[in-house]
Amino acid sequence: MIISKTAASAAAIALLMGTGALVATTAPASARMVCNSYGDCWHTDHQYRYDRSIGAQYHNDDWYFHQKWTGDNQRHYRDSNDGRGYYKGGVWVTF
Repeated sequence: MIISKTAASAAAIALLMGTGALVATTAPASARMVCNSYGDCWHTDHQYRYDRSIGAQYHNDDWYFHQKWTGDNQRHYRDSNDGRGYYKGGVWVTF
């Protein structure tokens, strides 16, 4: 009986240590908002190197929640895309 309790305790400790090591080595999320000089903004998980003519500006992911997305015609939120690219006038351009 004592041996099974000791084995269960050792297994529980090993499981907790393994979980702690996994959590410690997990990379933080790199979600960002990108806006370009055309007024298009979208969500991305990668920081690509856009051509300078696009005028890409990166913002923290929570930047979106602090903006007023009204009809001011300055910025337009676009849906995120799975592929590599950017928006230009509301149209997704892949590269």
